Amino acid sequence: EVQLVESGGGLVQAGGSLRLSCTASGITLDDYDIGWFRQAPGKGREPVSCLAADAVRIYYSDFVKGRFTISRDKATNTLHLQMNSLTPDDTAVYYCAVDRDWALPVMCSKGYAALRNYWGQGTQVTVSS
Repeated sequence: EVQLVESGGGLVQAGGSLRLSCTASGITLDDYDIGWFRQAPGKGREPVSCLAADAVRIYYSDFVKGRFTISRDKATNTLHLQMNSLTPDDTAVYYCAVDRDWALPVMCSKGYAALRNYWGQGTQVTVSS
């Protein structure tokens, strides 16, 4: 059984940092394209950042470029998202996902985020002003 468990969220002041983790069981993350998505209150789910299985191709949404860094820890089979310079607009529930059926640009799109019908419990990130 594949399980993805997100953690690391919390309450932080604007300008602060958080590091999210997504621990996988039942699969090896190296075999998948992996990504972070988020859903803010009253809004649709959107892609944040995706990392290809080759660990070379990386996608960042424009609103996080230069602030967030996606990485994969092979030893612990965990995906991370280092988030710096957080703003209140980053307040959302953050989810991770894996896929190997779609090209990375497709996976890291609003369409994919809207159509995917399985998500974990996510981790809440709240940024106060």
